[in-house]
Amino acid sequence: MACGEVNVVFENINLEFEEGEMVCILGPSGCGKTTMLRIIAGFEKASAGNVIINEKTVMGPSSDHIFVFQHNALLPWLTVWENVELGLRHLKDETKKKESIQEYISMVELEGFEDNYPYQLSGGMQRRAELARALAAEPDTLFMDEPFSGLDFLTHMKMREEVVNMHQYIGKTVVIVTHDIDDALIMGDRIVVMNGRPAYIKLTRKLDYPRPRNYENMPELSELRNDLFFMLGVNYAV
Repeated sequence: MACGEVNVVFENINLEFEEGEMVCILGPSGCGKTTMLRIIAGFEKASAGNVIINEKTVMGPSSDHIFVFQHNALLPWLTVWENVELGLRHLKDETKKKESIQEYISMVELEGFEDNYPYQLSGGMQRRAELARALAAEPDTLFMDEPFSGLDFLTHMKMREEVVNMHQYIGKTVVIVTHDIDDALIMGDRIVVMNGRPAYIKLTRKLDYPRPRNYENMPELSELRNDLFFMLGVNYAV
């Protein structure tokens, strides 16, 4: 890029998220998904346009909308209990705080690991502990950037199921960035497909299918899956 040229990342992006829905932003690597998520969450500032959440312009990160990063962000010198406690610093009542910490640890099935440090946990357990810490802050919106990155196949599938169950339980707005078509189809209330450079919204689609979902037993979902693979440059779905 020559000196003075402007690198345009997005082109005419206009998105709305409904309260309580889970939206999966899907697209190939390098299309700007994570950058857009960071802008929405207030970690980066766009050169043009606005981000508005609950009728307020986003000026920076906020405890009202929590970001779960792609890689492990647990504090290594704190135990699972202490990491989750970080999300509850707003609670002054110690009894209520302890009850809440235990509730969120139980929600992600980490009972018995409260005193373990991150290095003593598997990758999947670390992701669950991060999720518990994020939920403990009781955000209005939860942003997740490739939340299953680096997990083995079975742990990936288990975590996907847990996030869906968590969403149905808490009813918060969840926005997930992924390059995994199956994740988007199985988890999302709506999918947003990004493509191109500069990136644009190629497709927005509601997913009015019952859960749990299995595209192998749902012809319409299977057809959409094939269409998405083709849309993203893969001629034959696997």
